[in-house]
Amino acid sequence: MTTSSVSKGCFVFKPDLKKRKRTVDIEEYFVDADDDCSYGRERFSICRSLWEKIKTDTEILQDELNKKILDSLLEFIKKCTSSFQCRSDEWSCLMRASEIPTAALVLGVNVPDHDMTFQSLSDLLQESVTPFAVSVQAKECSGMPKSNLMQKLLERLMGVRVTEEEYEEDPSLSGVPLQQKRVSCSIGALCQWYKAVTNVRKHIKFSPGKYCSLENDVLQCPPIVVIFKDFEAFNPHVLQDFIFICSRYIQELPLLLVFGIATSPCTIQHMLPHSVSSLLCIELFQSLSCTQHLATVIDKLILTAEFPFKLSGKVLQVLVNIFLYHDFSVRNFVKGLQLALLEHFHSQPLSVLCCKKKHALLNAQKLSHQHLEMLRQLPSFMRYVEAQEPQEQVQLLTSDKYVKEVCQKLLKDIRKYHKNYYCILRCLSSLTSSLPKYPLGKHIRELHMSCLERNIWETNEYESAIQLLRLLAKDELVATLKKFVFVLSQYLYSTIPFNARIWFWNKYTMLCPLGMHVEDVSEGITPLGKDLQKKTDLFHLQKTLLEMKGSRRTKKMTPFEMLKNEALDFIDCFVRSHLSPPELQPLHEVCYYSSSGFLRQHLNATPRTSIQTALSQPFYYLQNENLKTDAGTVSSSAPDICIVYKLHLECGRLINLYDWLEAYATVVSGAEGKDPDSEEYGKVDELKHARFIKAVSELEFLGFVKSTKQKTDHVARLTWGGC
Repeated sequence: MTTSSVSKGCFVFKPDLKKRKRTVDIEEYFVDADDDCSYGRERFSICRSLWEKIKTDTEILQDELNKKILDSLLEFIKKCTSSFQCRSDEWSCLMRASEIPTAALVLGVNVPDHDMTFQSLSDLLQESVTPFAVSVQAKECSGMPKSNLMQKLLERLMGVRVTEEEYEEDPSLSGVPLQQKRVSCSIGALCQWYKAVTNVRKHIKFSPGKYCSLENDVLQCPPIVVIFKDFEAFNPHVLQDFIFICSRYIQELPLLLVFGIATSPCTIQHMLPHSVSSLLCIELFQSLSCTQHLATVIDKLILTAEFPFKLSGKVLQVLVNIFLYHDFSVRNFVKGLQLALLEHFHSQPLSVLCCKKKHALLNAQKLSHQHLEMLRQLPSFMRYVEAQEPQEQVQLLTSDKYVKEVCQKLLKDIRKYHKNYYCILRCLSSLTSSLPKYPLGKHIRELHMSCLERNIWETNEYESAIQLLRLLAKDELVATLKKFVFVLSQYLYSTIPFNARIWFWNKYTMLCPLGMHVEDVSEGITPLGKDLQKKTDLFHLQKTLLEMKGSRRTKKMTPFEMLKNEALDFIDCFVRSHLSPPELQPLHEVCYYSSSGFLRQHLNATPRTSIQTALSQPFYYLQNENLKTDAGTVSSSAPDICIVYKLHLECGRLINLYDWLEAYATVVSGAEGKDPDSEEYGKVDELKHARFIKAVSELEFLGFVKSTKQKTDHVARLTWGGC
């Protein structure tokens, strides 16, 4: 837009509404260029419902797993509160000793999961015990060591937990807005505020819409609970001063402390000297291990036929490896599962069929011609077509109506497969999880990943497990088969034939009485064996042994052994029938996500590789054409740290700083355009020296080099190889 005017002026240009950027809804990202070809909004709706189900189920599991420890913690807090109200002998002893009731909550090293636990604890405290529950973190109290923690405590108690109307009931505080109140940062101010609130207020506001009367016996004097979320990260001197000051006011304030510990209870002794730790009356609370929590999440979300979305063996292995070798965080595991869910529905147009059975069959009827062509191109469907008769192959490749009918049948078959698969998987895990050396894995997830990759009955581990089952003692075998029968009885919805269940149950009931006692060993002894029991001389003994060695007589099987073999053969038949890999099932691509590389790239960060790529190839990050060079070389105009990094790759374990500096000065002189034949070329001046020292310091900070005591003018190289 231009203007032509002789005189100066102000011109207004109205914006072009057609070119204004339109706000894109989330579901628009699921819609391809051809809206008729992809049911983007339907896929987004299904993905969102499954996402919410994952979130809801994990929260419920978290509450169930933490229920025991949180209930114990609440009982401890209520007990201490009652002692303070009644001034019982227990609290009197604490007051005389100036001890503060303290709960040491050991949660484990899965730090990302701690927020959910502390949030649940705070909610439970506010609902049933006290509104004065304050959570603090080390990063919030890193300012002034002696007053910042107390300042945070007072601000959250007086400014957040108490409303403005409650202050107006106190004549000394009436007419002063909440934002303008200023209280001295001291424990004495906290005591005055607590007395004023408990004496004047008749109702305490716990959370929006929830009130609790002070006339209740439990809340006559509600305790002040201070939760230290990351106890190990706090400055020890800050904690020592805070505990020492609070112990002086334990007779006036019902203070309780909660230490969130990630490592070990011994951390309290390491951080607090005896003179301070003796002021705490500590009770230990141990949470459930994160591995047990992960097993429960996998059991409820992955090893179930009710959840339509599935993970391939490699994808599940990536998520489990990140959990076991990086953070032990179940929360991050669930986020990885959600990322896989989102990517599957975004990248797979046929994921519109990955939903409940009723909706999947309905969506299969509404598939468009483009969708059916995508379905015909699926590898599993192509294998299914190749296995059919020639006449049916023609219909599958030409008739859309017939393909829709077959698609509905295949969707029913894959759901039937999942019901039987998870039933037999749990039955087999119940048999093999207690065997010596765990040939098929100690956890069911290990057996599940093995079954996803190949035919489990073709592996050496499976043969070893069956052989160990055959060698079990009678009572152990009966107890193991009892677990199998119990798990099988839990899966009534599976399509395993009822007569097969009855047959196995009859065999099990016949084994039980035989396994409860030991038969007469003489029943299985051959006549030659009986001869050994008679008195004989050396000549006859040698003759008898030679006859036994040369004979081909087989041992007669006892009734127990016959029933045992029949039962184990029955289990082996079940495994071969129902534990085939899902890749053999037609249309498994609809519900299985198999892009493990995508998850590994987005979840398993490799900072060292990224840093080395940036230092060796700065062009890809800075987008400067002058930095574009051949592989193995670096531009002289590159940043100093890139030049220094490239030069250090040419050195050995020890790097001479002076030689390194001269090489750097030579490269930089080329960037300055100096004549190589001149005396100034490659000369080290103060500016180059300072730039070099700065670049080396940055490399040391990144962990590529370190100073060494072997030679004062050398540095040691810490990494090998480069991009």
